[in-house]
Amino acid sequence: MNSETVSALIAKNPSLKAAKAKFEAMEPGAYVVHRSWGFGQIKSYDEAAQRLIIDFKEKKGHPMDPAFCVNTMDVLPANHLLVRKETETAKINDLIANNPAQLIVEALQSYPNHATTAIDLEITLAQVIGEEKFKKWWSAAKKVLAKDSRIAIPEKKTECYVLREVPVSAEDEILEQFNSTRSARRRIALAEELIGSVGKKEVKADLNGILKIVADAVRESNQLDAAERLYGASIRDNLASHIGADASAFEPSQASLIANVRDLAGIAEKVPVHFQSSFLELVNATHPIESRDILFSLLKTSQGKFTTECINFLVEQGHADELAQALKRWQTEQNLRAPVLLWIVKNRHSKKFAKLLNDLITPRLLGAIFFAIDYEALQASSARRIPLADILSEDTDLIADLLSTADPETARDLANTLMLNQGFEELTKKSLLARFIKIFPKIQSLVAADAEGKEEQLLVSRESYDRKVKEYEHLKSVKIPENKTAIAIAREHGDLKENSEYKMAKQDQTVLMAQKTLLEQELGRARVTEFKEATTAQVGIGTIVEVTVGGKSATYTILGAWDGDADKNIISYKTALGVALLGKKAGDVVKVKTGTTEEDYTIVSIARYADKN
Repeated sequence: MNSETVSALIAKNPSLKAAKAKFEAMEPGAYVVHRSWGFGQIKSYDEAAQRLIIDFKEKKGHPMDPAFCVNTMDVLPANHLLVRKETETAKINDLIANNPAQLIVEALQSYPNHATTAIDLEITLAQVIGEEKFKKWWSAAKKVLAKDSRIAIPEKKTECYVLREVPVSAEDEILEQFNSTRSARRRIALAEELIGSVGKKEVKADLNGILKIVADAVRESNQLDAAERLYGASIRDNLASHIGADASAFEPSQASLIANVRDLAGIAEKVPVHFQSSFLELVNATHPIESRDILFSLLKTSQGKFTTECINFLVEQGHADELAQALKRWQTEQNLRAPVLLWIVKNRHSKKFAKLLNDLITPRLLGAIFFAIDYEALQASSARRIPLADILSEDTDLIADLLSTADPETARDLANTLMLNQGFEELTKKSLLARFIKIFPKIQSLVAADAEGKEEQLLVSRESYDRKVKEYEHLKSVKIPENKTAIAIAREHGDLKENSEYKMAKQDQTVLMAQKTLLEQELGRARVTEFKEATTAQVGIGTIVEVTVGGKSATYTILGAWDGDADKNIISYKTALGVALLGKKAGDVVKVKTGTTEEDYTIVSIARYADKN
């Protein structure tokens, strides 16, 4: 935009005076990034319409009011990576493929003071490289950057990558950080970095002094938990070996830190991922006689990548046959925990583990998966992802694989278990049920039965009803009015087609109105009860049931549709266990089925909840 056009624009709207330089930069050929439309190039300025004509990736020749986009669009300098991706495509592609450190250097050179936050840099790089390739590329690039003396690497994403005026060696940078911190945890991590950075070359650092500081931290610091102390001892010993010192002279030794078998599970949960394999080797060496039993115990309670490490280690130690037997036994005993189940389904097609897993891929495993998902949902204190539920939904072949040997009755029982499971949203249940129906069409009757039951009355406690009403009132009196205000404010920004704030507010409105409708439907079906109609003649809604299962006693309180407290064994009458117990009498034995596994619940006594409160 020429100076005359800019002056006329400011004269019309004096509040835009501060943006004069930005308007002058909006000239034909300039590259821009818009908050909603992304990367583009200004092609021209339409004087008659007073509009910039911009080619965006997804919208060519798009007209925009300069006054409207002054706060939502940035003009990029010629040396910005996004611009150079267009103007110097071959050179930027070569840097991406062959010299990532130089690419980062040149990216930083385009910023004021040669610095920008990690968040901003990653967003730019993702656009230059492409979202699909970026994650893998960035993971490799960061390892190269860590060794580049020209760039200061931030510890947090909110901090800045900085292009240094004078390059600093990786060793000097680590030493500076090591000497400036008093954190034992941080010093151990920096000592590990130092070992990796110096290798076998001659170093300026006083490694003996660093070794003493790390050794003192491992021995004396009260900042470290058991896992951190063990890992620190490992770094201490590696550093001692690196400089030719006697690692066995230091206390506490790694072996002494894992001498108590009862501590191992807690330590295993917290050791760094890259130390897990060494940890298992250390356990094996420290407890040679009982190592096999310890390793199986660690596997049983393992999580995440440690599950994979345990299984690989057991197989490498020659325990594959025993591992196969243990997995079958745990499945029968319903002791297969979610992380192990997740590993099984992810590796079910692996040739390496075919002999180990072939006999496990059965309908019974699907029952164990449903049980683990339901249990995790009941134990969760907040709404969070359940990885086992996610993979069941995302892996479109998994249900078919697990049902390949099922008979129609078993499949129907498993489908019923799915519909009662508390770890899935209703839409996800329907999606998963469709996979059952594809294999066993007669299960379609479950969908019809569920549809008929949608309008059934819900018996609810006063407390749960009041919570639901409070949620509804807050939605209606606070969230929806706030959203209406946000829409009104966003509308005042003009040009609704280009108004991202308006679009977001309207999307929020759709979600809020759907929530309001759902809550109205649920409250309309609810009938509040004080559970005084319950009797001790049989299990009903509002009864306290004492049972024995697997030789152990347990007491369950069966209350309304919206009640549930795992810590107090309060369950809704809509849960699988609640449905199974309803209508039964003292002395009855109730079979509660999860897939093909059944457990007998013997009803010992029945009491009225109303009499206890």
